[in-house]
Amino acid sequence: MGQSKNPLDGVNDDSPDDSDEFLSKSEDGKKGKSIYEREDDYRRQRLKQRLSPERHDFFSGKTPLPEERTFADVMKENEISKNRSEVSKYISKHGITKEMKEVMEENKKSKRRTQRLEADRWDTIDDNFDPGVNTRKINEYVVDLDGTTPGYAQTPGYGQTPGYGQTPGFGDIEGLEKKKVSRWDKTPAMEGATPSETPFGYGITTPLTPQIVVPETMLKFRISTSEDPNRYMTDEELDELLPVEGYEIVPPPHDYQPYRKPSSYTYATPHFTIPEDVRKPYDIPGTPSILQDVEIRAEDQQFFAKLFDDATEDDLTSDEITERRIMALLLKVKNGTPPLRRQALRLLTSKAREFGPAALFNQILPLMMQSTLQDQERHLIVKVIDRILFKLQDSVRPYVHKILVVIEPLLIDEDYYARVEGREIISNLSKAAGLATMIGVMRPDIDHPDEYVRNTTARAFAVVASAMGVSSLVLFLKAVCQSKKSWQARHTGIKIVQQISILIGCGVLPYLRQLVEIIAHGLRDEHQKVRTITALALAALAEASAPYGIEAFDPVLRPLWKGITEHKGKGLAAFLKAIGMIIPLMDPYYANYYTREVMLILVNEFSTPDEEMKSIVLRVVRQCVATEGVTAEYIKSDLLVPFFHKFWIVRNSLDRKNSELLVETTVEIAQKVGAATVLARLVEDLKDPSEPFRKMVAQAIEAILISNVRTGGVNEVLELEPRLEELLVDGMLYAFQEQVTDDSGALLDSFGTLIHVLGVRVRPYLPQITGLVRWRLGTQSARTRQQAADLISKIAPVMRLCGEEQMLCHLSLYLFEYLGEEYPEVLGSILGALKSIVSVVGTSQITPPIKDLLPRLTPILKNRHEKVQENVIELIGRIADKGGDLVSPREWDRICFDLIDLLRANKKSIRRATVNTFGYIARCIGPHDVLSTLLNHLKVQERQLRICTTIAIAIVAETCLPYSVLPAMMNEYKIPDQNIQTGILKALCFMFEYIGEMSKDYIYSIVPLLEDALMCRDLVHRQTAAWTCKHLALGVFGLNCEDALIHLLNYVWPNVFETSPHLTQSVFDALDGFRVSLGPSIIFNYTLQGLFHPARKVREAYWRVYNNLYLGHQDALVPLFPLIREGHENRHQSHELLYMM
Repeated sequence: MGQSKNPLDGVNDDSPDDSDEFLSKSEDGKKGKSIYEREDDYRRQRLKQRLSPERHDFFSGKTPLPEERTFADVMKENEISKNRSEVSKYISKHGITKEMKEVMEENKKSKRRTQRLEADRWDTIDDNFDPGVNTRKINEYVVDLDGTTPGYAQTPGYGQTPGYGQTPGFGDIEGLEKKKVSRWDKTPAMEGATPSETPFGYGITTPLTPQIVVPETMLKFRISTSEDPNRYMTDEELDELLPVEGYEIVPPPHDYQPYRKPSSYTYATPHFTIPEDVRKPYDIPGTPSILQDVEIRAEDQQFFAKLFDDATEDDLTSDEITERRIMALLLKVKNGTPPLRRQALRLLTSKAREFGPAALFNQILPLMMQSTLQDQERHLIVKVIDRILFKLQDSVRPYVHKILVVIEPLLIDEDYYARVEGREIISNLSKAAGLATMIGVMRPDIDHPDEYVRNTTARAFAVVASAMGVSSLVLFLKAVCQSKKSWQARHTGIKIVQQISILIGCGVLPYLRQLVEIIAHGLRDEHQKVRTITALALAALAEASAPYGIEAFDPVLRPLWKGITEHKGKGLAAFLKAIGMIIPLMDPYYANYYTREVMLILVNEFSTPDEEMKSIVLRVVRQCVATEGVTAEYIKSDLLVPFFHKFWIVRNSLDRKNSELLVETTVEIAQKVGAATVLARLVEDLKDPSEPFRKMVAQAIEAILISNVRTGGVNEVLELEPRLEELLVDGMLYAFQEQVTDDSGALLDSFGTLIHVLGVRVRPYLPQITGLVRWRLGTQSARTRQQAADLISKIAPVMRLCGEEQMLCHLSLYLFEYLGEEYPEVLGSILGALKSIVSVVGTSQITPPIKDLLPRLTPILKNRHEKVQENVIELIGRIADKGGDLVSPREWDRICFDLIDLLRANKKSIRRATVNTFGYIARCIGPHDVLSTLLNHLKVQERQLRICTTIAIAIVAETCLPYSVLPAMMNEYKIPDQNIQTGILKALCFMFEYIGEMSKDYIYSIVPLLEDALMCRDLVHRQTAAWTCKHLALGVFGLNCEDALIHLLNYVWPNVFETSPHLTQSVFDALDGFRVSLGPSIIFNYTLQGLFHPARKVREAYWRVYNNLYLGHQDALVPLFPLIREGHENRHQSHELLYMM
């Protein structure tokens, strides 16, 4: 068993951190190809858990069959496993004591007495006979208690047989009483004098004993004959058979070919040669036709082996056919293309009840346990489980434990999204199976001997509590936490409370007093690990309920206070954490008192070498300092000196987690005692020889300055002494120059924040800063040049604020000379710096002039590096926005052609910048040239390029007003090309979404086009036209365009019966838009005719429309309902005047 990763985890000898913080520790590390490769040893224990057989469903109303496992069977197995584990641990640690010997001997005697009743006469054993005096048998293995080698005693020869007494058993047993003579005990009479030893002719003698002794010569003979019988004889064997002298070894003739008789049995491993014919990687022999489009990997061969055999459906039973169908669908989900995957997922979901839970889970759950599974594959399989859980509902009850064995490890996975998926699955499972089933299934795992099982069970119980309500589990938690039978049960119950508070946060407030009372006794538990987890649970409850609920913690304040004076190590850390989380809940007076008392212990722990203890101490200090009752004078006098002396050391900068906590704690202290006091203590460390320490100091200075600005304390920063300002700037420059690692973002951000906060007061230092930047731009190191360019991007706005436009123009000239940079990362930073200068200086004053700068940028558009593409497109967009008239239209046309290719970029920000740049260029030179370029790209086959082109057309229309673009778009729609027409419709959809109320001027001109699209046989045309109608309707709301909208509604309404998911969604979105613009009464008139239609599919569509209508206009529907008059049965009427008003 490994050492606990978290010293505060009471019982968990192998468990990671009790809080969820540990789960993100290794997310920054290198991830392997499969999940197994990136997991640590603790998480790999999931593969050791076995999928238990199905359990009997007590809610089915049926009597359990003998072969079905019930709750009692599981509890018995768990008890046996627990006892075996405890005995083996005790024996391995302490050996076998005298008391244990007596108990085991008594158990052996009682067992022998029971066996004697069924024994024959020759089996009869005397009561006084006890062969277990010197030996002990545990788990069917003989263990010698005296240290001697166990085994049979030597059987004497013929002349040494001790009369007709009982044959000796284990060990040397003397003084046995003679028993009644049995015929089976008699030694047969032997004629003649038989010697006591019988020669066997192999050079040894064999005693007459029951043992089977294999002679050495016979053993050699067996070994020699166990080899290949057809092998050639060696020279040594031939010398033994034939005389050595008188014979000569004759070599065989050169043309001799020995005859090889074919044998029916091949001893050597056959060699297989791959045929010469070219096959696809997945086109292996035996692959069924349904899997020809699925990639078959090597690791899939074993699990999906049944899919590749030669069996036909005639040779298989119905269950085997169902099993193979499920396997094929799972393989499509796992390795198929997106369309194939969606199809397989829909089939598995729709046929879940037809397949049955047994067939589904017997294939899905073992697949989840495969060690070769990857993150994406696991995500897809979890999605399958989620879908079929929704379909199967309560029929999953016998398989709840099997599902939990597979899903619970997700709760402690490194990936955040995997943990979210695990919680979602367990939540849905608890709703499907019910609370009683979940408790009955997970109850045996609460005191399971394996800590891994208890840890995951506690987290799963917390998810069940959040899904079913904490109040439904309170009584169960009370019984578990107060269990006297097992300390493991108490520990797990208290950990469930901790996980509940972590999971639901402030939602624990209604149950806070109950939960605290349930676990309060754990602070006085006899077991150290229970006390530790209780303190951690109280800390989690206090953190979740902050700043409320101090009254609920009154019963535990005294035990906690007593605990911090009695415990050490892990226990002390847990109690300190609990105190630190409870103090912020107190009134200022009591908070000040408790802080002063607990700070004495905290200061003593400042110098602890334990990293986890440092983490706890820093958290507690941060909580105490932030409390209202703690004064700045107390912090300055008692805390500040030891804090900086013990914590601000190089060692703490090497641990990322503790360095972040240290920075946060320092920021809290700075807010309490003032930023100048803390900055004065930190500024000298900016010149420390250790780069990680300098980086941590710079991050702390940045965080202090930002927090001061957010709290409105800008004046305090401006009131810094001139000497402190000089030290800050000088220290930042030194740290910036001396960095050698590639990660320069932290120092750049810190330097930029310092420059922005100082504002105009940084002007005396700008010559020094710009001189340093110019020098670093000319160095040979690419990383140094990149850092200099990034620094220009940070300080350009401040230089403009200080009136240093001339200095910025000189820097832009330097950057212009380096546009031929060969390293793309450096070139991207140079372009970013130029973009910042153009933004603050403008296009008229910048040097070199824009007419010289833009031609140098055009070739860079062909660079395929993402950083270069994004920065150069944004720079061209700034130039087009601020000084487009300084460049000839011909140059802008060339740039438009180059920008078209960038619409297919993989990065979304590049596509967005390209589309926006098209809008700036269109506003600069007019929309016609740009629009003609974009419309030509609607003919391409690549869908992503067409979508980005339509967005660009819509932005051009918004920028240059729709009247300049709409005639060309409507004319282009006449071309009978599906891609072009779909692109025009999508561009119209985006355009009406962007222009909003301006749609009023164009709705009547666009109605004929939408009529044609809504009557088209192509589903995509109708789908896109319906979304266009939605945005059009929302744009003209309240602008008196109801006649055109009603006309379009008549074309949209027949599509409510379509079955395509995307078309159905677009139609109902359009109806919602019409509902907003036309009002509920008109839509209600359309709906009434089908609410009670005899066809179910018709009713479903109309009731869906009515439900949306009811949700959106519940009060407006009141006058639309028919009137029911008294005394007139079955006469319901509604006047037209009533609902038209």
